[in-house]
Amino acid sequence: MPTLHSRCLCGEVAWDADGPPGFMTHCHCARCRKTHGTAFATYLTAPADGFRFERGEDRIVRYESSPDFFRTFCGGCGSVVPNGQAWEGQVFLPAGPLDDDPEVRPAAHIFVGSKAPWYEIPDTLAQFDTYPEGVDAPALDDLPSRAAPGGTRGSCLCGGVAFRVTGEVLRVWGCHCSRCRKARSAAHGANLFTTADGVDVTSGADLFVSYKLPEARFFTHVFCRVCGAPLPRIDRSRNLAVIPMGALDDDPGVRLQHHIFVGSKAPWFEIADRLPQHAEYPPQT
Repeated sequence: MPTLHSRCLCGEVAWDADGPPGFMTHCHCARCRKTHGTAFATYLTAPADGFRFERGEDRIVRYESSPDFFRTFCGGCGSVVPNGQAWEGQVFLPAGPLDDDPEVRPAAHIFVGSKAPWYEIPDTLAQFDTYPEGVDAPALDDLPSRAAPGGTRGSCLCGGVAFRVTGEVLRVWGCHCSRCRKARSAAHGANLFTTADGVDVTSGADLFVSYKLPEARFFTHVFCRVCGAPLPRIDRSRNLAVIPMGALDDDPGVRLQHHIFVGSKAPWFEIADRLPQHAEYPPQT
């Protein structure tokens, strides 16, 4: 079996996995949605004895999201990276940063009991409220609800950052470009666009970290320095704010409208809904 290679958005953290990959699932739990900033996270398993970091371990930040379980991310760019913890001889790898086709495909949706209200599962894969049948692991309680009246609220995983979306929704896109996949460490980004003054940061402004991809004209990934969760990117020069929908605590009342950059789509993910698809941006954008 060929080695699977992965790296974060900035490329400073890289890891390899030898041996046959195991099962791949889409996880809809609130912790994964916050961690990845999108509708669901996709992970696959690989043998623990074949896993290794090639570089950048000193750049990894650890956040204990539940007792004895750490969410890990690159402190430079915010990409989710493996925590290296073994479970029954396997490690869990985020699929978004993969540089190779693992030649396995998602088998199920898990924790659909915690699914985002703004996302409907369009495919025919098996669905489980928590873990799949036969997985002997305790299911954590869901995150306490942070939803509140008075607008669409959002927050990071650790709760240090909170914000409110007050502006008009301009568009809602699922982006499949390789940059979004690495930044979110997921199948695709899910982003709500509004005006720059349409987002109020109500706490934790000092926790925002921005990473601008050097070779990109605009691409910037914003995340919490404590937990790594994606956060709104506010670009006042273009009067635009990009909200990672996984960070939302309330139902925004809108749904995905288009899939963009499907020409760069992950080979292991199939788009099953009937939304318009565009190889890059939609016409006249």
